[in-house]
Amino acid sequence: MDDETIAELGDGDLQALVERGLSGVDEGRGVRLADVSLLAPLRRPGKLLAAAANYQDHVTETGGEPLDKSRLSPRLFLKPPTSIVGPGAVIPLPDVSHEIDWEAELAVVIGRTARDVTADEALDHVAGYMASNDVSARSMDYGFQRDTDDKAVWFFDWLAGKWCDGFAPLGPWLLSADAIGDPQAIPVRLDVNGVTKQLGSTRDMIFTVAELIAHASRLMTLEPGDVILTGTPSGVGAATGEYLRAGDEMTVDLGPLGTLRNTVA
Repeated sequence: MDDETIAELGDGDLQALVERGLSGVDEGRGVRLADVSLLAPLRRPGKLLAAAANYQDHVTETGGEPLDKSRLSPRLFLKPPTSIVGPGAVIPLPDVSHEIDWEAELAVVIGRTARDVTADEALDHVAGYMASNDVSARSMDYGFQRDTDDKAVWFFDWLAGKWCDGFAPLGPWLLSADAIGDPQAIPVRLDVNGVTKQLGSTRDMIFTVAELIAHASRLMTLEPGDVILTGTPSGVGAATGEYLRAGDEMTVDLGPLGTLRNTVA
């Protein structure tokens, strides 16, 4: 999909876009999926937003207290488009950290411009969904100290750990919203080298997909092609002190959204 010229899309529109792109292709000449290399469904979205601390079990495993969503708003941050890679891509371990972690997440792709929409209206602005992995550096080796009492320094250190190249795998494909139905009923699983580390469901989100979109649209105009990562369930490496090493393979499985595999090197 051409990220720069993406049209406004809603339920069912992705199929029409695919059919238009395949017009003139010989239907008798199939191409096996195993014979091609898939890229990220969107490689340069205008905005790549991510929700922090959006599953209570993840908050708890990292030492946080139970959250009362009636007294909170979603915690959103930005990741750069240069962090995006596709399925099968190798993620380079950065030299700024030796504690690289995984976070399996549902990714939402905006299909229609949204500004100040309500939660009831929000899903009408979704084009589709993807599997994603919010790869994160849990500490920095270039001068910032995680044990500092300076909250501003600590926060920047945490945020910088989200920005490295390759830290936002997306794919293997984008499935239209009408094919998914309820985005709060999607299983979320992540394995490292075949061992299950995360096993949850989007039903356990603190803020739903609709609530995340509505909140983001109060802060900024959401445009077609923008992506929102919606948070991760428990099972991250930071909870046990287990981190990725060269050669490890991460497998994110979001049921109907397919399996997203990436190795680190």
